[in-house]
Amino acid sequence: MSFGPGEQEVRKVQLTGGATYTLSLPKPWVITNGLSPRDGVRVDWRPSGSLRLTPLDLVENQIRKLEIDAAILPDNSLHDHLMGAYLSGVDRININYPSKEKREFRRQIRRFLRNTRGFETIEEEENKSELVCLFKAGEMPLHASLNRMYLQVSSLMRDIIDVLNGEDIELISDADERESEVDALLYLIERQVCIALDSHQIATSLKLNRNQAVEYSNLARALERMMDHSFQMAQLIQEFSGVKLDPEESPMKQIPIWQESIKQLMINTRTRDSYEIEAARQNLKMAQRQLAQHEEELMNRKRTVDNLLFDFRLSESVRRLCAYSRDFGEVLLNIKMYDEMTLSNRLD
Repeated sequence: MSFGPGEQEVRKVQLTGGATYTLSLPKPWVITNGLSPRDGVRVDWRPSGSLRLTPLDLVENQIRKLEIDAAILPDNSLHDHLMGAYLSGVDRININYPSKEKREFRRQIRRFLRNTRGFETIEEEENKSELVCLFKAGEMPLHASLNRMYLQVSSLMRDIIDVLNGEDIELISDADERESEVDALLYLIERQVCIALDSHQIATSLKLNRNQAVEYSNLARALERMMDHSFQMAQLIQEFSGVKLDPEESPMKQIPIWQESIKQLMINTRTRDSYEIEAARQNLKMAQRQLAQHEEELMNRKRTVDNLLFDFRLSESVRRLCAYSRDFGEVLLNIKMYDEMTLSNRLD
């Protein structure tokens, strides 16, 4: 009977020599993976109780390749297709395009290279380009990328506070660059997670199980949303330069609450203390309520349109910062509970 990928088969455990249990390997699997007698096979005992068999050189000899014919794609969509390939974990991309349209397609390729990490052009001809990823998915810990995202968000918020307190507006002139950096780090984490879900060896090198990898992607997405609102605040301040707010009143007084809470939550990406996580989430919830009440009160105040609009939009962004930070804390609790979960036999 034939046996191939995606199929299942039951094999009986044999007892040989009175002390050794053996299980034969499917011959099609051995042939497909190029195994010979005495070759090494890694055996992983999974938390679920199952065993996973992997030829030792399987990952090292595999490369993910993709061919893209840009001429048959919708207009201006090459960049989006390249991003999809990047997030899917491709290692090498060959792009073919009509030579008469090479400038437009190469412009989209350059945009893709700016928005991602690790890819480089290694060959470029009249009607094709070849891109290769020089960055191995297991080399950079997800926590390092996550921490970098947090530093970008928190530094922009510190500069926003300084500008609102009278510092030079040039402090936030590079807000768009910081936002782009956070976007690129999010894409990198999502790429690594996708590869880790396909390769247990990559997941092992990242020192995460696959559930943790998915949750880290959720953490990164929450930080990216926070950066979106921080960037909106920076744009708002540049648009309404000169408008002043009382640091002891909403929404200014809630920003330090957010700063302290997200700092505590970032610490707990490692420590995972339930009391600290819950305390931070409760403080954020309180700040959200205060900001929602502040926004309702704004509607009844007699102020100039510019001041009212600035105050309302700033308050809304701070409130959203608190909301996404609470989501961040919820993900940390999910990770903690998954790690503390144990498996047992239903009959026990």
